[in-house]
Amino acid sequence: MAGGGGSVLAVPLLVYGVGVDSAHAAIGTSAVAVSINALANLAAHGRAGNVKWGCASVFSAAGVVGAAIGSSFAKVVDGQKLLLLFGAMMIVVGTATLRPPVRPERADVRLSRESAAKLLPPLIGMGLGVGALSGFFGIGGGFLIVPAIMAATGMPIIAAIGTSLVSVAAFGATTAANYALSGLVDWRVAALFIAGGFAGGYLGVAGGKALAARKHALRLVFGILVIAVGLYVCARGLIELAAA
Repeated sequence: MAGGGGSVLAVPLLVYGVGVDSAHAAIGTSAVAVSINALANLAAHGRAGNVKWGCASVFSAAGVVGAAIGSSFAKVVDGQKLLLLFGAMMIVVGTATLRPPVRPERADVRLSRESAAKLLPPLIGMGLGVGALSGFFGIGGGFLIVPAIMAATGMPIIAAIGTSLVSVAAFGATTAANYALSGLVDWRVAALFIAGGFAGGYLGVAGGKALAARKHALRLVFGILVIAVGLYVCARGLIELAAA
C-alpha cells in the first residue's frame, strides 16, 4: 500500500507480535519471506519492462558477497544488541521515507561495453555496501537499493524499483541460506508469513490504488509508524540490556 519498505517491520513483528524468542531466528525467518515476495513482484515488473537486467546483475552479484559477510557478522552479535541496532536503523529508514523521492534523468540508461567503465565502479561499490547492510539486518533493503541504483546509474525511479527487486530477492536468499545453515530459520512461521505476505500484498496494492490521490499522506503515516516502532524496539533493547 505504501509502495515498499514493509519488510523493515517484519523482524519486530515476529519478535514482539508472533513471539519468536530469538532475534537471529526472526531475521533468518523474515529473510526467507522477503526473498520469495520480491520474486513474486519481480515477475510483474519484468513483464512491464521495468527491469534493467544488466545493472541488476552486477549490483546483485556484488551485493550477494556483502550480504554473506553482513549476515555472518550479525549471527555473532548478541541478540538484544542486534535488536537495538535494528531499532536505530528503523528510525533512519522512517526518516528517509518522509523525504520526497528524487526524480533522476536518464530513462535510457543500460549497461553496455561503452557504458561499463562509468557504471561498473558505482554499481559494484554500492552493491557491496548495501548488500552488507541488508544481510546484517536481514531486510530486503529496497529503501537503500532503489536510491543507490538511481545514484549509480541515473535511471528513473520506476526502473530502479523493478531493478531493485532482483537484488532484494538475491540478498534475502543469501541471508536466509546463511541463517538456515545455522538452524536459525523457523520454516513453519516462514511459510505462514509468506502466505500472509501474498494476501497482504494483494490487498495493499488494491488499497494503494484506491488511495493514490493521498499517496504522500500514506507514505507520511508509514514513515511515522516505522519511526515509532523503531523507538519502541530501541527502548525494549535498552531495558533488556540494563536488566542483563
